Amino acid sequence: MDFTGGFYCTPMNGILGFTLEIPMELDPNPPAASEQREETLTLNGLRILLVEDNDLNLEIAQYLLAHAGASVDTAHNGKAAVKKFLEAPVGYYDIILMDVMMPEMNGLEATQAIRSSGHPQAASVPIIAMTANAFSEDIRRSKEAGMNAHLAKPIDEKRLIHVILHFTRQKQ
Repeated sequence: MDFTGGFYCTPMNGILGFTLEIPMELDPNPPAASEQREETLTLNGLRILLVEDNDLNLEIAQYLLAHAGASVDTAHNGKAAVKKFLEAPVGYYDIILMDVMMPEMNGLEATQAIRSSGHPQAASVPIIAMTANAFSEDIRRSKEAGMNAHLAKPIDEKRLIHVILHFTRQKQ
């Protein structure tokens, strides 16, 4: 930056004051207001089954999803998730967000139970792993169990919404 401004000392009423002038150029083509706004992503019209055994994680994820416009049902373990899915009408759930490490039935077992259930939507409902286990081995095991994608915790809200939209695009 080229500084060609000035610095002036001026006595005022017996008090020494100063003025600093810094030349600045304004952008002749400022970005439009629409370009400055953050992309708004919505999950309006989607019904999500959120499976999480940790109450705080469940509450945070539920809030993020509902705030984005989704309807959210919850289950605290894999066994309860399988039951809810199997008892729901075909097409009721657009996607399942599944924790992996849970009591009674973990997320891998729950996913395998859903995929092999014979439910008309068993093979097509997207199931996304949401887990703190983020090593390549964990991702591989999630995919082998029948999950469509793997998200590491802590959950990044934008990434979560993008993944959901990717797998539910037709529904939108």
